[in-house]
Amino acid sequence: MEELILSRIQFAANISFHILFPTITIALGWVLLFFKLRFNATGDDRWMAAYHFWVKIFALSFGLGVVSGITMSFQFGTNWPGFMETVGNVAGPLLAYEVLTAFFLEAAFLGIMLFGARRVPNWLHTLATFLVAFGTTISAFWILVLNSWMHTPAGFELRDGVVHATDWMAIIFNPSMPYRLVHMLLASGLTVAFLIAGISAYRRLIGDRSKGVRLTLKTGVWLAAILIPLQILAGDMHGLNTLEHQPQKVAAMEGNWETGSNVPLLLFAWPDEEARENRFEIGIPDGASLILTHDPEGIVPGLNDFYAEDGAALHPPVAPVFWSFRVMVGTGVLMLLISWATVIAMRGGSAVDRLNPWVLRALAAMTFSGWLATLAGWYTTEIGRQPWLVQGVLTTEAAVADVPAPMIATTLAAYLIVYAVLLLAYVMVIFRLARKASSDASVRPHSGAAQVALVPAE
Repeated sequence: MEELILSRIQFAANISFHILFPTITIALGWVLLFFKLRFNATGDDRWMAAYHFWVKIFALSFGLGVVSGITMSFQFGTNWPGFMETVGNVAGPLLAYEVLTAFFLEAAFLGIMLFGARRVPNWLHTLATFLVAFGTTISAFWILVLNSWMHTPAGFELRDGVVHATDWMAIIFNPSMPYRLVHMLLASGLTVAFLIAGISAYRRLIGDRSKGVRLTLKTGVWLAAILIPLQILAGDMHGLNTLEHQPQKVAAMEGNWETGSNVPLLLFAWPDEEARENRFEIGIPDGASLILTHDPEGIVPGLNDFYAEDGAALHPPVAPVFWSFRVMVGTGVLMLLISWATVIAMRGGSAVDRLNPWVLRALAAMTFSGWLATLAGWYTTEIGRQPWLVQGVLTTEAAVADVPAPMIATTLAAYLIVYAVLLLAYVMVIFRLARKASSDASVRPHSGAAQVALVPAE
């Protein structure tokens, strides 16, 4: 069990670090395309200036995402050989599709996107931006196909304990894939929206009054205000799908022990797995039944239904799932309140200049809120699948490698140190770029669109 727990923590550390950067690049590629198309349509040099600033952050995020992804993939062999031995006939081709259809596309055109603004025709640079954005989305598609299949496997048969594909369309479009894909793409959009709004607000706070920053601030805030209601709707649909296919996960998310109707929505509780009850409950009557079934008298599954005859739990660890779900939802509610409040405050053409400094501080504080919500949602999803690695097919314990615990602990410590340093450096570089851009904007004379279009994206 010690080796199992350490291997799980190590993989969780790797994927937690890795997912931060694709969460940015998936949506930021499309935002960059929007900036470029607006410049092409209007000739307004502010759009191109925004493109050149944010493409640097895209490149930084892309690089860290690629490196951390390679490290993570090695663990399939070093820590989890049972995974590929059992489901490699499905997982292997899906990962290969991701590399062939997405990664090569991104890598082929990334150089043009970063350094080709004054070296290739404008139409080709715009096309390269589109293909990189499209590539990041296709990459997310294939990864989420595999992840969704692990939660709701379909289109396969077991032969001598090994999974063999029988219907690739059923594998790709498994029951939870559409909901996970939409939920993740919207999460990426919100992460980028608050990143752009937060960095733009920070630049305003340090004295940058350029029109370009005002434009990106409005873009980020409006994008957040539009996407957060869509995310709430997508989350509701995803929850209904999870209730159908993984009721034990929903029971853990709600902290509900007994199956029944009129189940309250718990705002706070301390789940006690040994006693099979919650302590210090604070809830809204009938809330969980109403949200999950759209009926206040709807039936919500209880955790006590998921125990084996020998008393072994067949449900996930309750407290981590319960609390990570509330962190995700709480961050989403905060996103809704701040984005909508800022949109209301920005009514009028020059309203950005009149924004209360506290509004700007709130936006700056929310710069990386998308990361918090994404990680909390990811933990809810992945811990909520336990004790299964592939739902109903392969347990986590059956897939782990027989590696000595001290060796895993040593490499885990090394990973955590390196990742902490890299993450700190990443955040520091972003704010350094913001300060430099604001400093340059304060001394740069006004220039026409044609001149700014030739500025390289160094």
